[in-house]
Amino acid sequence: MTFQTAISGLQAASTDLAVIGNNVANAATTGFKRSRAQFQDVFAVSSTGAAANSAGKGVDVSTVAQQFTQGNISFTDNPLDVAISGQGFLVLNNNGTQVYSRDGALGLDANNYVVNADGFRLQAFGADAFGNITGAIGDLQFNEANSAPEPTTQVNLGANFDADAEVPSVAVFDPNDPNSYNETTALSIYDSQGGSHLMQMYFVRDAAVNTWKMYSYVDGTEVNAPATPDTLEFDGAGALITPATGSFTIPTFTPEPGVNALDITVSVSNSTMYGANYSVNELEQDGYTTGRLTSIDFSDDGTIVARYSNGQSNIQGQIALAGFTNEQGLRPIGQNSWVESFETGPPILGRPGSGALGLIQGGALEDANVDLSQELVALIIAQRNFQANAEVITTADTVTQSIINIR
Repeated sequence: MTFQTAISGLQAASTDLAVIGNNVANAATTGFKRSRAQFQDVFAVSSTGAAANSAGKGVDVSTVAQQFTQGNISFTDNPLDVAISGQGFLVLNNNGTQVYSRDGALGLDANNYVVNADGFRLQAFGADAFGNITGAIGDLQFNEANSAPEPTTQVNLGANFDADAEVPSVAVFDPNDPNSYNETTALSIYDSQGGSHLMQMYFVRDAAVNTWKMYSYVDGTEVNAPATPDTLEFDGAGALITPATGSFTIPTFTPEPGVNALDITVSVSNSTMYGANYSVNELEQDGYTTGRLTSIDFSDDGTIVARYSNGQSNIQGQIALAGFTNEQGLRPIGQNSWVESFETGPPILGRPGSGALGLIQGGALEDANVDLSQELVALIIAQRNFQANAEVITTADTVTQSIINIR
């Protein structure tokens, strides 16, 4: 029996060495979770139970338990990489089978699906046309279509007009004659096809008290036609009183053939007339041109935002995470992935940051939770255990040989 007991110790030590070796081998594997061998003693039990003074029958490996502790998070240069900070697993579609992983090294396939190195598709909650997250979960596919243009409908101008400015020496306004106006300001506006046009506003100090005239031109053509300027009037404290609504509506015009007509409102409500030089404090418009996809960002709640060259952005979806009542019941299948088992219970799908689920870090990966120093120490201990059990066999063999040699 001594031989069998020692052999069980050798087998247990071999398993321990194999587990430690696997941990060491995967020390640089993204999202890898180390395991540890757990042992239990063995007793020969009769129908009346084990005797109190009976010797044990050796050792057995009760389980190889995975340790799902958090690994360090390292930042990368790939914006599609994601790391989970906290509990939960990425949900991946492997040809119709759901698998779970902590490896967030992701990229795009030929059809713009977000996939891992093995082609498993990342699962995410979808988003509607308005960027609202829906409850439907499916393969995450990026839409690389250009961002549609938006024509300008609103221009906001906030400026201070010099109260000491004089009436121009040339009485008739001419945009080509700087002596016929005091100040000018320009900005780009956009038509319905995303075309850019230069809008210029010329300001002329009027002979009337505290009054200025504004002439609006687009691509050199007056849009106040027929030559009717808009009037800005200020009170004695320099506050705007005309227009009473704080804005002008420019007559509808078509900037070029083939595009829709533009209806633009110019707001000047933040304008003043103080005894200081002319200055523009606010100048913006709400249109934009066509945009191409330039980057993808992940927020900490897993929201996936596509950003475009025209400064716009839209939400493409939200990463789905899976949690389990018993994580150690997950069955590893290789490829940095697990599948559920009876012991895990059903997966609990949710959004990052909800319930017990962790948060998402974009442009980063989770390192293996293997501590090489700890593993090397464990390796020495497992080696000693193996040697000790081998020594038990050697000793038992010597004793047996002595008995055989009795004359």
